[in-house]
Amino acid sequence: MKKILYTLALAATFWSCKTGSTSGAANNTVSVNINLVDVKDDKVLVTVTPPAIKTDEVIYSIPKTVPGTYSTDNYGKYSDGFKAFDAKGNALTVKRIDDNSWSISNAKTLAKVTYLVGDTFDTEKGTGFGNDDVFSPAGTNINAGINFLVNTHGFVGYFQDKLDVPYKVTITHPETLWGATSMNDEDASKTSDVFSTPRYAVLVENPIMYSKPDYTTFNVNGMDILIAVYSPTGKFTAESITPEMKTMMTAQKNFLGKVNATKKYTVLLYLSSLAKDDAHGFGALEHPTATTVVLPESMPKEKLVESMKDVVSHEFFHIVTPLTIHSKEIQYFDYNAPKMSEHLWMYEGVTEYFANLFQINQGLINETEFYTRIADKIEQAKGLNDTMSFTTMSKNVLEQPYKDQYLNVYQKGALIGMCIDIIIREKSNGERGILDLMHKLATEYGVEKPFNDSELFAKITELTYPEVGEFLNKYVAGTTPIPYDFYLAKVGVTKASEKTKGAIFIKGQTPYIAVDKATKEISVRPGDLNVFFTSLNLKAGDIIVAVNDKPYSLDNIYDLIGESENWKENDAITVKVKRGGKEEIIKGTVKLPYEEKETFKATDASKEKLKNAWLKG
Repeated sequence: MKKILYTLALAATFWSCKTGSTSGAANNTVSVNINLVDVKDDKVLVTVTPPAIKTDEVIYSIPKTVPGTYSTDNYGKYSDGFKAFDAKGNALTVKRIDDNSWSISNAKTLAKVTYLVGDTFDTEKGTGFGNDDVFSPAGTNINAGINFLVNTHGFVGYFQDKLDVPYKVTITHPETLWGATSMNDEDASKTSDVFSTPRYAVLVENPIMYSKPDYTTFNVNGMDILIAVYSPTGKFTAESITPEMKTMMTAQKNFLGKVNATKKYTVLLYLSSLAKDDAHGFGALEHPTATTVVLPESMPKEKLVESMKDVVSHEFFHIVTPLTIHSKEIQYFDYNAPKMSEHLWMYEGVTEYFANLFQINQGLINETEFYTRIADKIEQAKGLNDTMSFTTMSKNVLEQPYKDQYLNVYQKGALIGMCIDIIIREKSNGERGILDLMHKLATEYGVEKPFNDSELFAKITELTYPEVGEFLNKYVAGTTPIPYDFYLAKVGVTKASEKTKGAIFIKGQTPYIAVDKATKEISVRPGDLNVFFTSLNLKAGDIIVAVNDKPYSLDNIYDLIGESENWKENDAITVKVKRGGKEEIIKGTVKLPYEEKETFKATDASKEKLKNAWLKG
């Protein structure tokens, strides 16, 4: 999973299903019908035919948590009207146990259950951080006749002790909508799709997005890629972002080499209108052969593409871990009483490290940009608890105070991966690195063979060097902060500082402007303002109506932010503001904020060969 925080975005009726019923009990298959045609009150009818039930009582559950989210989301609370029937249509007694589970009596006679599913996008209050919102890429959207984001865990549940039986899912949908997914549709009909999976876990890992067909396909070194886009106003199309995605995914495939043999991969991009009932949690969620991405449609194209590179590259590298290399906690995931693994440093951290390393390795960025990214991660990690054991945090990530430290998986987690990479490079005279380690772990374990959490460090040490094991025990399991300078010096890289142009409207995660969701107006926030604001005498409370004769509001705020990055010192600028209820025109010149930032530079020529092996090997 990759979350992106856009601070400025704070800115009992029974319906019959049209599909024919198939007896799951006859073939020990769970048969599911999802009706996307007869949507009423923004809810979708789901009908489930069970396999043979041999107990007097059975529990049907929708997940509380799903792999990759590291949060408790209670998807079952978005379903209601749950009913159970025998073969004659008689209602069976049902008791709701909690948000996610229902107990069914006389279960030996159970022929089907029905319930209504509401979407999660309608309930979002913020960005997905610091609240109880379902992270949008893991959520569901029901927009009748226009778009359905079918994260299958939000629509389909499982019967107690029946997780490993096959699933057959039939989805009826409007002819105008097409379902993008990595699964194969077994029905040639234009209004009905049929998907089969060998077990529930495979179904959960296959999202589907229904919308007006807008997709591209291409092949990268034997891997078929599908890019599907839903853009509410049509601002973006799959074709408009495909060139950049193809370049990036080709580089990723080349970087991984023999580590990856995925044959099909789907990228589902949902663009939010930022309306009250639309998605506000931006980022992506990984699956073995797919990534679900949610971003705001109002972003300028260059920012959208940049964000897509960030999140999709991260999610794609999850193919390595945890999708191939993972612990028993993930292999035998308990959707309603999850036990979390100790190794988020690897699942998310190494994945994030690869998402940056491959870009310098494949020539997509230069050394300066790579070192800047490393310095940024070190700086951001400082704002989190640097003495908290990473393995302890990982194992308890669903609870406080560990939950609030989750974001460190993208910062310190990636830096852990970097340090291990450098140690292996040094000890092997540059011949091997962490990618080689991941290949060995994938060979040792793999998709169907998990490791024991407590044994991973010993296995990694066996496959590498004692120094790697010492690092893991001291800095990952232990509470000692990592001396990054010490490890970077091994490859001849040392601290440096540089004067850089700061962002005009936001510093870090602190914005200088605010958005009124009701009026969509952009205003100057109270507090210390940078030189851009002070030089133009812009004041707290000023509403920014237009800049250089272009009107701005919540609808195009990302245009304003993106365009400001191209402004140059002393450019002429005209700002129309509303102050005290009256409009004023302010004319002046652009004064850019600058800040001294810590970064790194290669300074030791004697280590250049090892440094090049690290970055380019």
